[in-house]
Amino acid sequence: MPAEEVRCILKTIHIIGENYSGSWTDTRTACRGIVIKHGKLLLSFESLTGQWMIPGGGLEPGEDELACCAREVAEETGLIVQPSDCVLEIDEYYDSFKWVNRYFFCEVTGKTKLNLTEREKEAGMEPRWLPIDDTIRIFSKHALYADKDEMRRGMYLREYTALRQLL
Repeated sequence: MPAEEVRCILKTIHIIGENYSGSWTDTRTACRGIVIKHGKLLLSFESLTGQWMIPGGGLEPGEDELACCAREVAEETGLIVQPSDCVLEIDEYYDSFKWVNRYFFCEVTGKTKLNLTEREKEAGMEPRWLPIDDTIRIFSKHALYADKDEMRRGMYLREYTALRQLL
């Protein structure tokens, strides 16, 4: 299914970065999996940077969004999942870029091995289950990174916004 045909069943939220140029020339779509088990959320954690994130990543050309979500969660966490329909879209605008993030609730159906990129391996990425309240608390501190790590600030703001909307 082409990305243009996918519609989220809840809504779309827009986040405009302070450095947004007013128009975008490039767009990247990512699919992110929300996996909950026993009150805990599955996250990807970079042990070298201390950075947390909801598993997910970029849509490849010709790839279906459900397949992208399942692939990305499997690669980053080693879990095979069945994604729901898209439940939320967050569009972020920074510089001359538009980042489209689509969120899917996922049910675990099996296990596989991790398939991390070199960058993910270098950062020490590993799957971790964290209580939902702890996860929201971590992402709620997005403003603390404003002066030192704009990428993390933006990502934490996005994930905090998504979790507050969905949970």
